[in-house]
Amino acid sequence: MARAAVRAGLVAVGLAWVLVAQVVLAADAKTYVLEGSKAAALESCVEPTDVMRRKHMELIKHQRDETVHGGIRSSKHSLAGCVECHIRSDAEHVPQPIHQKEEFCGACHAFTAVNLNCFNCHASVPRGPGAERAAHAAFQAVGVDRSVQARPDGEDH
Repeated sequence: MARAAVRAGLVAVGLAWVLVAQVVLAADAKTYVLEGSKAAALESCVEPTDVMRRKHMELIKHQRDETVHGGIRSSKHSLAGCVECHIRSDAEHVPQPIHQKEEFCGACHAFTAVNLNCFNCHASVPRGPGAERAAHAAFQAVGVDRSVQARPDGEDH
């Protein structure tokens, strides 16, 4: 009986320390919403912050399944929407690849030691005007030499 009481006490103390450690880590955690990004000016994401932190992968997978398997294309939980909103541009207004370790996705995934492979296939910078320069910057960031050529009409390609 005494052993059970001691064991229960040790378990309770251990759980209390785990809880304290989690609170301390949460207080020290960054928000990872980058200054100068569209997200920094918004009150909240497409879902409340606690939901996005806990369930973002489920939301992305659900979006993928609806798009690929069901042909349903909505943008509320799209990966392109994440990139569009959470991207940061450098001093020359070139979007920085969102998966670099100091950027939005990369920072959280590095902190949690999670392998981030979405951007092996998906764009890590927004598409649209100047996208080729951004893609060039992304390739340079990972050490790939890829020159940008301008079209005769002045647009990047």
